[in-house]
Amino acid sequence: MELGLVWLLRAAWIAGTLPILIASIPSSSLSSVHGLVLNFAKRGKIMNSSSKRFTLPQKYFGHFYAVASVWTTFLLVTTWMYAYKTVPIVSKPFHYSTFVSQIAGGSQIFSWLKSHTAPVEYKYSVWRSVFLLLLMEVQVLRRLYETIYVFNYSSSARMHILGYLTGLFFYTAGPLSLCCNCIPEVYEFVLNGVAEFIVKGKNRMPALEFDWWEFAIPLVKLGWLQWIGAAVFFWGWVHQLRCHAILGSLREHKAQADEYVIPHGDWFKIVSSPHYLAEIVLYFGVLIASGGRDLTIWLLFIFVVANLVFAAAETHRWYLRKFENYPRSRLAIIPFLY
Repeated sequence: MELGLVWLLRAAWIAGTLPILIASIPSSSLSSVHGLVLNFAKRGKIMNSSSKRFTLPQKYFGHFYAVASVWTTFLLVTTWMYAYKTVPIVSKPFHYSTFVSQIAGGSQIFSWLKSHTAPVEYKYSVWRSVFLLLLMEVQVLRRLYETIYVFNYSSSARMHILGYLTGLFFYTAGPLSLCCNCIPEVYEFVLNGVAEFIVKGKNRMPALEFDWWEFAIPLVKLGWLQWIGAAVFFWGWVHQLRCHAILGSLREHKAQADEYVIPHGDWFKIVSSPHYLAEIVLYFGVLIASGGRDLTIWLLFIFVVANLVFAAAETHRWYLRKFENYPRSRLAIIPFLY
């Protein structure tokens, strides 16, 4: 199951990235591919609002983050519980009474044995997954908040239905990619817990007790790469927060619903789509925190970069066409390069 899921996710990321990379090649023979991909990717101000065929209101962006918040929270809670109960990094002293109680527990003996026989690297990989899901949780909850309280989407703003489906795919497959190394074991752990609850009933279930030290300290003990990655993540996270606040304020204060003005401030000083740049930075932080050894997370990151660079290029061209006084020193998304 694990290999099947991993290869399915990798194939999905490659399938999503290849059309964007092909459409980005500056060749006249590929102009039709570029136009096709661009039509799917257009949304908001760069989409012709008069055309509503195969489109949805852009305010449906909130669906992405509602789904992502529920799904990521579920994966985070179940993976964290699996890590805490089954593969703890903090070693517990051996007690004969503990061993006897585990045997008496019947179905719990497997968890006890696995926690003492699992390779150290596997234990750390599971706790790294918890760490990555925690970062993703911080991101999707903030984005959900922004879609509700920061952005006031124009009633005429639209997005292509394929772009909508792509967003739902991303926020389902993205969190799953961060924990796919242990998701079969987590799935089995959840099923066993549900089965035990059904058989024993609520009143006969053992009391749920937490040692908060053992629950959180493994995250601290993971290593320096995780904390460097977290620092890069929050650097991008804070700048995306600021840039979204700037974009949200433009819509609050403009006089007409369909009027656009040039945004200024923060990373808008150097690029046209700093919120996209910040997203690339924060996912690069996730990649660093993963240790950089998981191909699935690499493919996730490449998809993010390809998708956002492609969208930012079109946004930059739109700004240049729309405003004669647009700052010519600004690039599309990558400072000093593109």
